[in-house]
Amino acid sequence: MPFLSPLTAVATTFAPRLAEFAFEPGFVAAVDQHVAALRERIGAAGPDLVPGPPDGEALSDYALGFLDALAETGWEEPVGHDFAVCRLTAVCWLIRRYGLLEDQGPLDARERDAEPGPGPDRGGDRDLDPDVG
Repeated sequence: MPFLSPLTAVATTFAPRLAEFAFEPGFVAAVDQHVAALRERIGAAGPDLVPGPPDGEALSDYALGFLDALAETGWEEPVGHDFAVCRLTAVCWLIRRYGLLEDQGPLDARERDAEPGPGPDRGGDRDLDPDVG
């Protein structure tokens, strides 16, 4: 079996969870809180009103440590949304939002607006997002 980077492994496994945003507003809110916590933890905040992209290496290191801890406890992905699912879905959302995998780029403004999801850089406050023209 080929080695997958931590970000690739998370993105591959948890991308299907992003579709749940369309019909699970509580899940969106929970993931939004995890996105904020991750941004704070890995320093992805910034001086601007709109958070900047996370450092891919820092997020990868975090994901690797988190996945290792889950493996040590024998965690298995549940059908619902526990802490680990919310945290890993938040990692997946950040990966997708900022195009942190080599084979993808960041979402442009139209793609971000069309895709449901958490984060202060979505929807409503369009004039706060410098990427939206």
